[in-house]
Amino acid sequence: MPFFKQKDATVPPGQAVTTRFPVLHVGNVPRFDRATWRLRVFGLVDEPFALSFDELRALPSTEWRGLLFRDLVGRARPDAGVTHVVQHADNDYTTNLPLAAMLGEDCLVAYEFDGQALEPIHGGPVRMLVPKLYFWKSAKWINGLEFLDHDVKGFWEVRGYHNDGDPWKEERYADLPAWFG
Repeated sequence: MPFFKQKDATVPPGQAVTTRFPVLHVGNVPRFDRATWRLRVFGLVDEPFALSFDELRALPSTEWRGLLFRDLVGRARPDAGVTHVVQHADNDYTTNLPLAAMLGEDCLVAYEFDGQALEPIHGGPVRMLVPKLYFWKSAKWINGLEFLDHDVKGFWEVRGYHNDGDPWKEERYADLPAWFG
């Protein structure tokens, strides 16, 4: 079976459907300690909280298998002025998104794929899944979700990647200054 399938009108420009699960990340795959791992939900919220891995898995789940991000929002009750969420992850990785971009039916805090625990190399035990954007906007190994009233660029965004990451608009890289080249 070929690695990439033929072009498909339902796939964004410059992208291809793959039959594999690509592996892309910054730094080493971290070790997971089920006893100490926590997902912190904090920032400008009325109800900050932290969930153990078992507590996260006990919440109602959906496809891929994970918790809809918006269910965490409902529990945290962000302040009215919240506009952005920063995903915090191991290896000092962060990525930013407008809160509105994360509230759809497809945005998950995922811990399983295809009926199996999410492998560490793919972001397990827990990763974000924001499928409508480039995958640097879906942090692997997440351990925190910070709600803010302003935007804060994440790891790749401060290194020249586009702040929005919409593949349909081919938003891979930010506009580079004229002196760059």
